[in-house]
Amino acid sequence: MLSQRTQHKKVHTREYSYKCEECGKAFNWSSTLTKHKIIHTGEKPYKCEECGKAFNRSSNLTKHKIIHTGEKPYKCEECGKAFNRSSTLTKHKRIHTEEKPYKCEECGKAFNQFSILTKHKRIHMEDKPYKCEECGKAFRVFSILKKHRIIHTGEKPYKCEECGKAFNQFSNLTKHKIIHTGEKPYKCDECGKAFNQSSTLTKHKRIHTGEKPYKCEECGKAFKQSSTLTEHKIIHTGKKPYKCEECGRAFSWSSAFTKHKRNHMEDKPYKCEECGKAFSVFSTLTKHKIIHTRDKPHKCKECGKAFTQSSVFTKHKIIHTEGKSYRCEGCYNSFNQSSNLSTRKIIYTGEKPYKYEQCDKAFNNFSTLITHQIIYTGEKPYKHEECGGAFNKSSNYTQEKLQT
Repeated sequence: MLSQRTQHKKVHTREYSYKCEECGKAFNWSSTLTKHKIIHTGEKPYKCEECGKAFNRSSNLTKHKIIHTGEKPYKCEECGKAFNRSSTLTKHKRIHTEEKPYKCEECGKAFNQFSILTKHKRIHMEDKPYKCEECGKAFRVFSILKKHRIIHTGEKPYKCEECGKAFNQFSNLTKHKIIHTGEKPYKCDECGKAFNQSSTLTKHKRIHTGEKPYKCEECGKAFKQSSTLTEHKIIHTGKKPYKCEECGRAFSWSSAFTKHKRNHMEDKPYKCEECGKAFSVFSTLTKHKIIHTRDKPHKCKECGKAFTQSSVFTKHKIIHTEGKSYRCEGCYNSFNQSSNLSTRKIIYTGEKPYKYEQCDKAFNNFSTLITHQIIYTGEKPYKHEECGGAFNKSSNYTQEKLQT
């Protein structure tokens, strides 16, 4: 009894009597020193009977066994998701609280996981000792070089058991699996819309904030997504890397190329039940349906005006902000959108970035290009309800209305 009391007192006095001869670290319990020594010996006495994996601590073996039982005793009270480890639950909770306890001393950026902070710190390090023999790219960590090599080999070792799709990174497989569960843990506080990936939520939030962090160094135009900026940059290079094998026509953007390919396809599986019009893409059908329902789900809290599309609503909200921070140096007019300023600048530069690939005619405004395209498509979108006549220009339609 006396020896136990003596040992307990060491906790309060911080007396460290048991010292490791290998590294000099001291402990107040002999049992703790015994456990510590295993680090140096590499001994793993605790073995899993299920798969044969060994551990240097019994507590780690206990945690590991849960993998085989499938048990998930740690449940999130916020969204109901369950985990097999309490530490994983703790990390998960930060999604809901948005807590970021791990801060970088170098630049002040904060993270919700220590491992992400550790990876981030390497940005500030200049040393990159691990070099790829294939392309010469260097890395600070060997594990990242190992992942990078897969790009050259084309190997995809991580396979989804549900659908068979394979990935070159485990993190991509983890993100993919959410598609099958239907889980959407990332919710927007502004409108309530939920997403299955945090990155998608981050992109979505820009609809409400109007933030455009990706700016073109060539013309100053800003975008919400880096992928849109990448596509935009092609305008300045004049490149058209996407070529149609069917007719030989080339395009600057993959999205324009994808839309074009549908001209050669007869299949239009998405049909409107209201008017019978068919579409090759489901999203186009969804947008079309609004014509019949006249639904305007995006309502402005400031003035009550409603809109059918979120993009138009986002532009409208700028009307209510007093500042017009984008000023034209040519005429000193101010604008509340950077895109409007960019359009204005073209008047003075004489630039015509919007080119029609059918006849090589160029325009300084994207809307003028769209209007011009109708000449070749034969489309007549402006219909007169009184006489039934159709027109390919809004100006011709307006003239007809005045005459009647």
